[in-house]
Amino acid sequence: MKKIYALYTRMNSRISTYLNHYVKFGKGGTYLLRKTKKKTNEIIEFSIKGIKHPLFLRNNTTDILVFNQVFSFMQYQIKEKTYPTFIIDCGANNGFSAVYFANKYPGALIIAVEPEINNFKMLLKNTAAYSNIKCINKGIWNKKANLEIIDYGGGEYSYVTKEVDYENEKTIAAVSINELVNEFNITQIGILKIDIEGSEKEMFEQNYDHWLSKTDILIVELHDRYKYGCSKSFFTALVNYDFTLGHKGDNIICYMQHPKIISA
Repeated sequence: MKKIYALYTRMNSRISTYLNHYVKFGKGGTYLLRKTKKKTNEIIEFSIKGIKHPLFLRNNTTDILVFNQVFSFMQYQIKEKTYPTFIIDCGANNGFSAVYFANKYPGALIIAVEPEINNFKMLLKNTAAYSNIKCINKGIWNKKANLEIIDYGGGEYSYVTKEVDYENEKTIAAVSINELVNEFNITQIGILKIDIEGSEKEMFEQNYDHWLSKTDILIVELHDRYKYGCSKSFFTALVNYDFTLGHKGDNIICYMQHPKIISA
């Protein structure tokens, strides 16, 4: 009897999961669920409700977790006061967050920055149909530098970068927010999404006043587990500004109150 009950419970759970995916994402949701359960190493093409163009996902990778973060748990769904004209996506990974922003804010220019080359290829693939997304294969830092990508074994969404004093085939160029602001003539950053696996420590340590004073909303995931001092660096940079904080999933949502600065 216990075995029958366990089987019945598993069947109900499976049916409920498929039904939830269908309600939330349409037929593409149930298709994705079937394909990902096979655990094959392939790129899956699928479509979901509310997203204009097909998405691409590397099966049996952390792309599935990123999909859930962006589209299931809606970690980038925020209450903005004004429509953003410019969005910078730092740590764009496979492009799902940039695609989400492009569909929610079709009139905004989205700058998607991703250092790791295989993630960047997926970023290009997922954003190819969006003319308002510009992709940059560099790592976010606080100045011009050469960076090395480190894989600690956490999967495609957890590559870490560190500054090095050499340049070779394994290094990648860094780019600062100030450089992006200047290159794209950004007058105000509507949304600055930061998920850069510890590099937020350096990002908020220096050369941040110019771009932070132009930013309306920060969406930040802090990674003290990878690099000690990330949270300290972030909140130390913010201490001179007037802001309010929210929280959604892994992210801190920081609403900057411009133009007021508490102290010089």
